[in-house]
Amino acid sequence: TVRILFIHVPAAWLGMGGWAGIAISSAALLIWKHPLAALSARAIAVPGLVFTLICLATGSIWGRPTWGTWWVWDGRLTSMLVLAFLYVGYLALAQAAAREGASPRIAAIFGMVGAINIPIINRSVVWWNSLHQPPSLTAGKSSFDGVFLAPLLIAVLGFSLLFGALVLMRMRALIAQAQIEARLRRRAMRRGRDAVGSLGALFRAQPGRGRDHRAGVHRVSRRGGDAALSRRDDGADGPGALAPRRGGGHQGRKSVGEGKGGGLGGP
Repeated sequence: TVRILFIHVPAAWLGMGGWAGIAISSAALLIWKHPLAALSARAIAVPGLVFTLICLATGSIWGRPTWGTWWVWDGRLTSMLVLAFLYVGYLALAQAAAREGASPRIAAIFGMVGAINIPIINRSVVWWNSLHQPPSLTAGKSSFDGVFLAPLLIAVLGFSLLFGALVLMRMRALIAQAQIEARLRRRAMRRGRDAVGSLGALFRAQPGRGRDHRAGVHRVSRRGGDAALSRRDDGADGPGALAPRRGGGHQGRKSVGEGKGGGLGGP
């Protein structure tokens, strides 16, 4: 079972190192407002959570034959479990902020506050009485046998490279997703502007159509009046022309009377 340390130790190292990366990215976002800081922190969170869970699982498997139990509320195990919960909380905050279009500063503050747990994990076996073994590899000395030390360092290097590759792949995916969402938003805004412009053009065209309609009615009414006048002129022989003809008739009668009178008064 001791060979499980080639997975357990790198997983624990990368679980804590992942949150340290989140804290650094969060500081870059809050202090320098770097545009890729929030994306890098989100990219680190998922691999960090995976390696933390691997650390907890392999530790339980290793602890069952060593301690006689799968789990104890030990300082190291409990602080590592808290780290897993911190990863879950950070992912929830970061995804909610990205989904709602909110500022990622809240998740960044959470990432920096959660970094307090990293030294607690590191020093937990020193500060509290623990079933977990004390630090086996420090800057000054190592309690590992040379047979295990070299493969362990190789495993740590290999898992670190894998972690870095996963982070870069996730950053690339998140950047592509952000570009797609920005393109969709621009397209939606363009369609909205086109729709508003079409409605505006339609509303602007309505008064013109009203004027054309009123002008057409006026032309029709004028044509109707001209037609009535023409009918009145054409019907001069009818009853409408009686008044002028009456005058003309009187004149005719006068001329006839004058003729008659001339005739009577003549020789």
